Amino acid sequence: MAKMGQKFTNYSHEIKMEAIRLYMEEGWSNRKIMEHLGIPDRGRVTTWTKKFKQLGEFGLLDQRGRRDEYMDQNRYVQKLERENSMLKKCLQIWMREVSKRSTMPS
Repeated sequence: MAKMGQKFTNYSHEIKMEAIRLYMEEGWSNRKIMEHLGIPDRGRVTTWTKKFKQLGEFGLLDQRGRRDEYMDQNRYVQKLERENSMLKKCLQIWMREVSKRSTMPS
């Protein structure tokens, strides 16, 4: 809970994405990322990572003051894009399997 007169730090989208990249791709620890990027809050990187895994880049946006319709539409579009990319990958695998079967001698 916020205390009276408490100041909150807003982090840019680039810093959030860099922290997630360092964690997921480079394998850095949360402590090392905090020291490198100057983030004093312990759970901040973990929170960003969880939101990114659940909702993609949309999860990292500051959603205060956004309308529910707008948020739901963006989530739905992102969900459809993820499903579309997964189906394209499945189609490629299926096409490879079909071509293997058709080239095999009976």
